[in-house]
Amino acid sequence: MTTKAASAAAEADHGTTGDDPKQVVLRYFAALRDGDQEAVVNSWAEDGTCWYGGDLPVSGLWEGRDQVIDGFLATAFAHLDETREIGLRVTNVFGEGEQVLVEWDSWATGKTGRAYNEKNTGVFVVRDGRITAMREYADTQHWERALLDR
Repeated sequence: MTTKAASAAAEADHGTTGDDPKQVVLRYFAALRDGDQEAVVNSWAEDGTCWYGGDLPVSGLWEGRDQVIDGFLATAFAHLDETREIGLRVTNVFGEGEQVLVEWDSWATGKTGRAYNEKNTGVFVVRDGRITAMREYADTQHWERALLDR
C-alpha cells in the first residue's frame, strides 16, 4: 500500500466491522490517534499479546488484552505530557494473510520536557477481526533519552 493510500486508510472510520487484517490494524491506529478508548480495547483479542524490546518500562511481553491496554499502553502514555500534542501517522502498511506490518511516526513531549519523535515498526497478527499479537520495534535509546530521567 502506498504511503498516500495508507494515510487515507488510516483515516477510515474505526467503527466499521470489516475483518480484513490491514483494516483492523488501521482502525486500531485511528482509534489510538483519536483517543477512542473503546475502539482501542475492541481491537484486541482477549488473549492478545504485545512485545516491545529493550530495557524500558514498556519492554517485555504483555499477555492478555488487559495487560496490553492497562499495562503496555498505559505505561507508555504515562511518560507523555498530556498537555502537549501527542500524535501518530501511519506511513506504510504491508499485509499477507493474517500478518500485517505497519510503519508509523509518533511524536510527543515527554514529562521530562524533552521531544519524542520516533519511527516505529510493528508486526501484527489478526484473527477473527481482532489483534492477537503485536511485536513493536523502535529506537529504544531514543525512548529512554526522551522519556526517562536516567
